[in-house]
Amino acid sequence: MVPGVSIIETTIGEAQAGLRLDRALAELLPDLSRERIKALIVEGQIVSGGRSLNPSMKVAVGQDYSISLPAPVALDAVAQDIPLDIVHEDADLIVVDKPAGLVVHPAAGNLDGTLVNALLHHCDGQLSGIGGVARPGIVHRIDKDTSGLLVVAKSDKAHEGLARQFKDHSIDRLYAAIVYGIPTPGSGTVDAWIGRSNADRKKMAVHREGRGKHAVTHYRVMERLRGAAMVECRLETGRTHQVRVHMAHLGHPLIGDPVYGRDRKGFKSILETLGFKRQALHAKRLGFIHPVTEEPLAFDSPLPADMQELLSELHV
Repeated sequence: MVPGVSIIETTIGEAQAGLRLDRALAELLPDLSRERIKALIVEGQIVSGGRSLNPSMKVAVGQDYSISLPAPVALDAVAQDIPLDIVHEDADLIVVDKPAGLVVHPAAGNLDGTLVNALLHHCDGQLSGIGGVARPGIVHRIDKDTSGLLVVAKSDKAHEGLARQFKDHSIDRLYAAIVYGIPTPGSGTVDAWIGRSNADRKKMAVHREGRGKHAVTHYRVMERLRGAAMVECRLETGRTHQVRVHMAHLGHPLIGDPVYGRDRKGFKSILETLGFKRQALHAKRLGFIHPVTEEPLAFDSPLPADMQELLSELHV
């Protein structure tokens, strides 16, 4: 046996007869995602009687398959003992309440000190190996300076199941935002495509239909403040900077947003006094169907202290 490679033997049963090979093996090997199995077939890691295999071929009862499963390749990131506010954890996933200022994934300029580094330490040896890489199953992100709830997959099955729910927009995501001015009407829907800005490729912008990605945000004014409003935003889609771009598009950018809104007259001194240096945005609710147990799960996060202070300062 090749060091670091485990061998799994399995046989097609009556329940899998006539299915595609990748689907049949995914049913027989629940610890491996269908996408992972497809990749293994293409790489020649799955064999049966010397035949040439492809993921779409149909299987028959009694066929034997041998799967060579290489050990996951280590992610090029270091594990760091960074405190995490864990809202929920089980064998398949973990829900974290991320503080503002914490980057989700290592990238140029932020190679460590991220949520991924923290998860590598916390979930030592229990990370999603989807795609053959040992990494936390990051299926969605929130901006560095946005606080709130984030779900991460620990198993391949959870990774695949959560990704599917995000793709079909069945995840319940509710954000709290404090915006300049008071939106009129007090509730509505922003249905506007989002893509890279023509003027600045680091920014996102609203574009005509068909350019970028379709994005839908449902908003509701929860509280009228002094020259501002507390707004609840429910995401139907999940695009980069979606709430920030859509609220700016309405003419009500988020207070403190350095990219999509400028500090308005009368607010600069308030933000400086409070030391408020981020966009006023918090992922307050996250709901989904557990991808393994199929149990409905929902989590709520209270408004963080800095946004509470801002809210109190702006009360009429």
